[in-house]
Amino acid sequence: MKGLQPLFLGIFGIFAFSWLGMTVVPNLQIGSLNPQTDEDGGDVYPAPPSGMTLRGTQVYAANGCVYCHSQQVRPDYGGSDLERKWGERRSAPRDYIFQPIVFLGEMRTGPDLANVGHRSMPEAKGANASPAAPATPAAGAAAPPAGAPAAAVSPAASSVASPAGPSAPAPASGPAANAPAPVPSLVADNNGLTADGKPLPYTAEWHHRHLYNARSLSEDSNMPPYRFLYEKRRITGAASPDAINFAGDPDEEPAAGWEIVPSYDAKCLVAYLMSRDQSHPLKEAKAPATVAPAPAKEAQK
Repeated sequence: MKGLQPLFLGIFGIFAFSWLGMTVVPNLQIGSLNPQTDEDGGDVYPAPPSGMTLRGTQVYAANGCVYCHSQQVRPDYGGSDLERKWGERRSAPRDYIFQPIVFLGEMRTGPDLANVGHRSMPEAKGANASPAAPATPAAGAAAPPAGAPAAAVSPAASSVASPAGPSAPAPASGPAANAPAPVPSLVADNNGLTADGKPLPYTAEWHHRHLYNARSLSEDSNMPPYRFLYEKRRITGAASPDAINFAGDPDEEPAAGWEIVPSYDAKCLVAYLMSRDQSHPLKEAKAPATVAPAPAKEAQK
């Protein structure tokens, strides 16, 4: 009996110290983190997510995306994430303070998605460098009225014919008045395609095609298709501005008179993916300093 008391005290001490070290101390250190702001109170990071983003979080979890994709960029001493251009700095606890479900992940069958929303920015800036030929108006499609927002125009009628040839597509306008946050639109993405007619990487249209069938964009991808998030329906009147453009992939293109449009869950999932951006500089997680190459030594005589 005398030996049981030290045994129970030892077991209790192990659990107590584990609880203190793994629960209490981390909560005291980072449990009350607030968004980072500059001296003037502006430039707030991170910002609270929109309603579509929160629903997209649930769709992301329900479809098991976390089992193949992580959302944490390791520091340069802990892995090669920065060398793979998965982020400009390591992830920090402040990046996740507004996320109800944090998908740190344990396995990377696919790339890390902590900055997948930031990856579309460099490509979008260069979209006008070599734009694809504008689409011809659909038969019987009327030209949009003056001042009409581009989001209300179908992709097939995004260009208006003129005596000198088709004009450039109208720029996309802002979101609808009741939209809580900008929703990724497929119309704006149709203005810039790659050389083989596919959407620019990591744009909203690219995400929808990738979710519908990843192999339509990358033949070596082992990501399963999520076609159940999309609806195939007949075109009644004008084509939907959200219909997926299968340019460069005639095998996936629906038959004439049909279109494939994303469901609300698919739009929320894409909105969630495009909100993943940890590129904002943080004081506690600075980007690694790049060492300038040493000057070449003069040739010895």
